Amino acid sequence: MKHIYSSIDIGSDTIKLVVCELYKNKLNLLAASSVKSKGIKKGLITDLEEAGRSVKQAFTEVEEMLGIQIKKVIASIPSYQVEFTMVTGEVNIEQYVDEDVMDAKPVDGTITGEDITRVLQVAMESKEKTNQEIVTILPIDFKVDDSKVVKDPKGLTAKTLSARGILVTTPKKNMYSVVGLLDRIGIEVVDVSINPIGDSFAFKDKKMDESVGAIINIGSEVTSVSLYNKGIIVKNHLIGLGGRNIDNDISYMYRLDHSTAVHLKEKCALAHKLHANSSEVYDVINTYGETIKINQYELSEVVMSRLEEILSLAKKEIQSLTNRHLDYTIITGGVSNMTNFGYIADDVFGKGTTVGNVKLVGIRNNRYASAVGNIVYFVNKLKLRGQSYTMVSREDQEELSTISRNLINVSNESMLGKVFGYFFSE
Repeated sequence: MKHIYSSIDIGSDTIKLVVCELYKNKLNLLAASSVKSKGIKKGLITDLEEAGRSVKQAFTEVEEMLGIQIKKVIASIPSYQVEFTMVTGEVNIEQYVDEDVMDAKPVDGTITGEDITRVLQVAMESKEKTNQEIVTILPIDFKVDDSKVVKDPKGLTAKTLSARGILVTTPKKNMYSVVGLLDRIGIEVVDVSINPIGDSFAFKDKKMDESVGAIINIGSEVTSVSLYNKGIIVKNHLIGLGGRNIDNDISYMYRLDHSTAVHLKEKCALAHKLHANSSEVYDVINTYGETIKINQYELSEVVMSRLEEILSLAKKEIQSLTNRHLDYTIITGGVSNMTNFGYIADDVFGKGTTVGNVKLVGIRNNRYASAVGNIVYFVNKLKLRGQSYTMVSREDQEELSTISRNLINVSNESMLGKVFGYFFSE
């Protein structure tokens, strides 16, 4: 059985939409689009009409690739003022059957996905915040009968099940601005996440699950610095600099319009001047109408200077977030795709820092890391709870393939209307 998932990352510079297929526990890319954002500033929606047109364009591009409509999506919401709170919960596991209940089935105390959902909801409710909206709850571990600690207790027998987790909450406006925007264009949000969670799942490996580390995501207008303990985000901070500052530097230095500056950054400059070639010269027209010559070495110096500042600020922020030794530091975001980016990372952090590499075949650009990672996280949540879900109907799946599939029927209730219907039991 194949299941299809779509994820959107509404950024200040671009809107990224990814559609993937899960088949035999392997995630495969079906389609991806990246379109220029309008009506969005620093990740926040400032003009609903402009933003809506940009988002529609991203969906149109993907739908033309696939030949079907995408009607459901996992949405990334802004991580401004996101809070991370440790929570705990405990539930009893049914051990017997009520003989007065007709057709009741025996219960042997085996923990099911429903029990996991119940205990996480109890943990979530233990720290409800009236001015905040719940994004998700990240399980740390589960304890069976106050003794055995496990990551996945399904199938074990017990009288009680307790859980520890990190509750992720955000100001209501962050949630409803994104959900409202997508609802306006007829897209149902079935789950929400934040990019720092997606980033960790995009690059997750066994080492990350056993250690402490940080991920730096250089966006267009802000850079996110996130701290993780055993693969779970515990702190996050935003720095008000990003890739657009590099564009502005190039534009200012050479008196160029914005689009020309972006082209030079993406197609001509190197992230580090070490291997830049002063003999490689580009002819461009400045804002005065004059043709000027720019060599790669000088251009790369401009880029390198700003990148060094951004990464140095990120390093200081990590040091303020924790005094613990970090086992890994990963840098991602669209800017990290620049040639020789690893050299500038080594200059600032020393050896051992990793430039992220999205491993999904068909996407090698780190601008998609968060969107892809949020799909991986969504699938992991379903697996832990023993649940199955697909965002595309049987008919549409048959459009994608001549092989018929025995797909499950899913509820069409909205995420907010049912409070994460599949995720939290009612």
